[in-house]
Amino acid sequence: MVLMAILLGTMAAGIGSVWLAALLSFGALARYTQHMLSLAAGALLGTAFLHLLPEAFESQVAPDDLFATLLVGLVFFFLLDKAELWHHGHEHHGEASGHAHAPHHHHAAHGHSHPSGGWAILAGDSVHAFGDGILIASAFIADMRLGFVAALAVLVHEVPHHMGDLIVLRRQSANNRRIAIVKVSLAGAVTALGGVVGYVLVDQLYGYLPFFLVLAASSFMYVALADLIPQLQKRASMQETAAQIAWLAIGIGMVMAVSRLAHAH
Repeated sequence: MVLMAILLGTMAAGIGSVWLAALLSFGALARYTQHMLSLAAGALLGTAFLHLLPEAFESQVAPDDLFATLLVGLVFFFLLDKAELWHHGHEHHGEASGHAHAPHHHHAAHGHSHPSGGWAILAGDSVHAFGDGILIASAFIADMRLGFVAALAVLVHEVPHHMGDLIVLRRQSANNRRIAIVKVSLAGAVTALGGVVGYVLVDQLYGYLPFFLVLAASSFMYVALADLIPQLQKRASMQETAAQIAWLAIGIGMVMAVSRLAHAH
């Protein structure tokens, strides 16, 4: 009975949050596509600095160990990003070799069709989802009602950062919304895996939760600062700059609001 409740709660939180984020990103907010990068950067930074890191540092783990994990995570996602760019560079090199008579300007334009950050987002999402699954499982084991509240809290506070994920991954998939939703949903489904593992090994794994939180935070920080923010640094008019700052603040504000609501309950 408890295991079934954990599975239902983790699936609802992990995948339901993605679908709700998709409805907002590609439905209600779809008309603001040019400002979505600012919103995504704000949501990812807000999730890292206002939710994941504070929660990790509330634990009994030594700050030195958590900061070391954060540094290792940032370097890891940098290397993952380099591997992704190297892989796409080889793909384009192979295409150019196989079409020697193709116009050069076509290859140059094609070379920018794979922005970076995709694997870092999915890896960070999966680590974060696994940690959320352990948290939900722990709550259900303690009390069924507490488990349902925890699952609802996870669902709500994941929505803003999943909006950022979907916006980044849509750019990865030639503006294909369906592929972006499927990728983030698969990462969200790892919540159920975390729930099952947490049900079996809750006492052993609970002590590692702060490290999961910091690793997830490092991925969101890396994507926001290395991929999204540089794109907003281009010269723009005062009106465009004000809009960028406003949408960045909205992304941060959304995370702040739902995090406080989740903690209040």
